[in-house]
Amino acid sequence: MRVLICFFFFLVSLGFTFTAEAQKIPQLGIVESMDRDSLVYASGFRLIGETVGKMLAPTLTEEQFQANLQTIKKAKTKLYLCNVLFPGNIKIAGPEVDEKKVLDYLDQVFARAHTAGVPIIVLGSGGSRRLPEGYDTEKAKTDFVALCKKMALVAKKHAITIAIESLNSTETNFLTTVQEAAEIVRKVAHPNFRLNADIYHMLKENEPPQHIIDAGKLIIHVEIAEKEKRTPPGVVGEDFRPYLRALKQIKYKGPIVIEARINNPTQEIPAAYSYLTKQLQEVYNGSK
Repeated sequence: MRVLICFFFFLVSLGFTFTAEAQKIPQLGIVESMDRDSLVYASGFRLIGETVGKMLAPTLTEEQFQANLQTIKKAKTKLYLCNVLFPGNIKIAGPEVDEKKVLDYLDQVFARAHTAGVPIIVLGSGGSRRLPEGYDTEKAKTDFVALCKKMALVAKKHAITIAIESLNSTETNFLTTVQEAAEIVRKVAHPNFRLNADIYHMLKENEPPQHIIDAGKLIIHVEIAEKEKRTPPGVVGEDFRPYLRALKQIKYKGPIVIEARINNPTQEIPAAYSYLTKQLQEVYNGSK
């Protein structure tokens, strides 16, 4: 009898553990200048994102990069990602791709990212992947997959994960939905090349939450902002809960990072953390 009681309490304890894990909401981050690190941290965020150009680019001198490393080291928030991977003059899709130039550039960026302890590099770069008018999209996809497979090898070399981002059709004409980007990720089939499901771009393209569910475990990173003016969560009052429910359904484990146009940092940054946290708690606790 005593053994059965002990076993019962053991099962109960396991049940409580599983419940706690199921209700744990994703960690929040924000893309913002590291000059605002203190404000970002005080608002509740523990992750921050910056641009490749500002933090890691080969055009930065070694002295400038070392200064960036000191900034990263002293920051209260962790520099978790860098975005805007490619400048517009380096093409990654279409007829003007210089593969060696692309891979040499990546090797330098990813080496610095590894040194800086930045695990995620977001591949958006709408200008770099924009196709000429009338260019064969299927050929572009085939060539892009071949290039991305080589990019993934460079990422693996430096222990970096590339998170490819679908951009809405006002920013590029190539890979404008999560569905299309997920197709690329599946064909690349490499653990260092994964998917960024940006809910702002999904809203702009009227993509349903089901596309998050369809992509499932391909998603390694999520970004978010309000639809109309890319404002931070809470400025207009966007209801993100359908998309958050989809993330919960696929048991997404990564962070959700706000990438928005911030006009009033001291007001909008803490408000965004509170607003998005509230919706996440409602979804993950099952109240709405």
